[in-house]
Amino acid sequence: MNGTPGSADALGTGPDLRGLRDDGHLCRLPGRIAPGLIPPLPTAVAAALIVLVLSAADRGHPAGITLFAPVAALLLAGTASGHPHDGRFDRLVPPVLRVMEYAYLMAVGLASGVPGPLVFVLLMTVACHHRDDAARPAVGAARSPRMRAAALGWDGRMLVIAAGSALHVLTPVYGILAGYLAALFVTEAVRTWSATPVADVLPAGAVPEDGAGPGHPRPGYGLEGDPAPVAGTNGEA
Repeated sequence: MNGTPGSADALGTGPDLRGLRDDGHLCRLPGRIAPGLIPPLPTAVAAALIVLVLSAADRGHPAGITLFAPVAALLLAGTASGHPHDGRFDRLVPPVLRVMEYAYLMAVGLASGVPGPLVFVLLMTVACHHRDDAARPAVGAARSPRMRAAALGWDGRMLVIAAGSALHVLTPVYGILAGYLAALFVTEAVRTWSATPVADVLPAGAVPEDGAGPGHPRPGYGLEGDPAPVAGTNGEA
């Protein structure tokens, strides 16, 4: 696949899977060492397993091995971030990374005493960004690279949560991160909406220049919008 991450490829077969990974700046750095040589699915699965095992070992509490989980995932999954993701099963990479991130955010938050509703709000804001990455390219309205970078990527968000755990300020960090991502989401939605062409709206009772309107069908069409009968057909005018 060619094209920029998140954009539809030239053949129209779907978005670039590298964009659906939602990698941050740090995660893309290891991928520049040997681009295209390391298969993405095994590294993503290994990263997810390490995060799940380390989180389960301390039951999500902010201990050393739990805080190391995002770094291990970044180093593993990041090595394949430069791969074109054109393998038969490479489409499974984004879902694996999504499960890894959601599980880490939920496990650390709930185990550290962050209110459940706040954990849910953060997960939903992250999911909204992932939904945008998957749905927008199909209609030609992919998120801008600047906005994607501002969302930090899955690695950046996990590192922010790990830092909040280390500093014992996890509840404020969850709230600030959720509010920040929600503001980005609304800003991007407004930008896209304002850039979309809108058809002219006529006042009630007004008739457009071509004569169309209630009781004034366009030339060649009947009152209900159906094509007008052609004179001489079956002997009728």
